[in-house]
Amino acid sequence: MKRTLWLLWSAISIAIASYYAWSLVGPKPEARQAFIVGAASHGHYQIELACESCHSSAFGGQEVLQDACMSCHGAELEAAHDSHPKSKFTDPRNADRLAIIDARYCSSCHLEHQQEQTLSMGLTLPADFCFECHQDIAEERPSHQDLAFDSCASAGCHNYHDNRALYQDFLIKHAGEPALLSNPSLPITNHASLMAANMAAFAPSLNDAQMMERHPEHTADWLASAHANAEVSCSACHQPEPETTWQEKPEMRVCANCHQQEQQGFFAGKHGMRLKAGLSPMTPAQSSLDFHAEAADSELSCGSCHEVHRQDRQAAAVEACLDCHNDSHSQHFLDSPHGQLWLQAQAGEIPLEQAVSCASCHLPRIEQKRNGQMIVSVQHNQNDNLRPNEKMIRPVCSQCHGVGFAIDALADPQLIRNNFSTQPSKHVVSIDWALGDFPKHTIKDDE
Repeated sequence: MKRTLWLLWSAISIAIASYYAWSLVGPKPEARQAFIVGAASHGHYQIELACESCHSSAFGGQEVLQDACMSCHGAELEAAHDSHPKSKFTDPRNADRLAIIDARYCSSCHLEHQQEQTLSMGLTLPADFCFECHQDIAEERPSHQDLAFDSCASAGCHNYHDNRALYQDFLIKHAGEPALLSNPSLPITNHASLMAANMAAFAPSLNDAQMMERHPEHTADWLASAHANAEVSCSACHQPEPETTWQEKPEMRVCANCHQQEQQGFFAGKHGMRLKAGLSPMTPAQSSLDFHAEAADSELSCGSCHEVHRQDRQAAAVEACLDCHNDSHSQHFLDSPHGQLWLQAQAGEIPLEQAVSCASCHLPRIEQKRNGQMIVSVQHNQNDNLRPNEKMIRPVCSQCHGVGFAIDALADPQLIRNNFSTQPSKHVVSIDWALGDFPKHTIKDDE
């Protein structure tokens, strides 16, 4: 009897262990849900089932987690000229500060699966953590006397990592600017056209003529596209390798043959981060934001925004966004001043570079000088400048607006909800303080 019970217990234990082992390493990430120890943060919940994205080693400690953080966020921190880099805290002169907060590691401030204590920006420390290093700040800056330390990150003040739009010299430089600059416009992109000019021509395939004859509607769209202008024919996407079979629906890696930079940006944002982690494509149904019900199951890829044969960038800049997004900010776009400019450009009343689309702000232009030539491309990581939203000031808002107005606008939650349809209701005193001519005041996030 005992032997039978022992064998039964062993069999059940092995079955349970096998089930959980297969759930962990098997081909269906959804089965890993039982191993999630707590809800992931707003920034990572989409990839919480791709455990190996962060836990690359079963026996790794804080260094492994740090490597995982930097593999995704390292380039962003470098571009932001991180004001609190690891090197600041490996300096022996600052060794005493590590006893309270070991700021060498991201997880000291951003600990995942701790929903009950997670604040905005994925912060899991008390919001007044700046006190630990800056408790004597009022001695250097009298304007900060008696300010609460949980107000440091209030809109328009300080950002821990990216403070480029809020540091004192920058604020003074842009003091006194009007709300709307005299010649508001966005730089014209040239990255794709320059890439096309420098790439080897695609050799047409015999299949091209057959497919064009078979699909006249697709051919008409293609003839009006940038691909046709660049002599990128059907086979360039549907049969990129002459020896391969014809692909009815080319994979995204085919797009990356020409648009590698754009795909890297896409993978870094919420739209594409699941694909980068080896999961199924993102769908609106998986998000906590408001979307149109009919778009709930739409899988996000390059072709979700860029129609596969037309590649209509103007449709991708507004229509593609509004087809899915149904939050207040999106609903108010077309009636807002920005939306009215977009409609005027579509009607041919103003140049396109003077219009504002969803992509103008959320997929901003990137200007880089290469070999003496200014290259203007589009950032395809739509989350790159969302949090904290002051990151929009340099690459986006300051193209058309004064910095003071931009700070006030981004600090007004209601104004953001109505898509900047009215004037800012509050004034943030960052520039006034920088100039040294305003009494103490701050705006708390919940005001």
